[in-house]
Amino acid sequence: QVELVESGGGLVQAGGSLNLSCVASGRTFSSYAMAWFRQAPGRERELVAAIAWNALGKYYTDSVKGRFTISRDNAENAVYLRMNNLQPADTAVYYCAAPSTRYTDHYRHANYRYFGQGTQVTVSS
Repeated sequence: QVELVESGGGLVQAGGSLNLSCVASGRTFSSYAMAWFRQAPGRERELVAAIAWNALGKYYTDSVKGRFTISRDNAENAVYLRMNNLQPADTAVYYCAAPSTRYTDHYRHANYRYFGQGTQVTVSS
């Protein structure tokens, strides 16, 4: 049973920073892409950042480029999201995600099957 557990969300003022963490269990994730999604009220869930299984490929949605950094530690079965210069538009529930198949394209939204319970990020103006 795959389980993804996020942590690190919270309330921050505009311009501030947060670090999100996700620890995976139920299998070894070193051969799998990992990603962060977010969903704001009334909006569809969107792919924010993704990282290839070997960390050689990274994807960012346009609105977070230059502000967010995704990384992973395969020895810890963990993926991280460093978020700098946060803005009110970044307010959402952030979800860690993993695909069901090894070596899939990390940037394809549809490849992700497993999601964590989410962590709330709120940015005040």
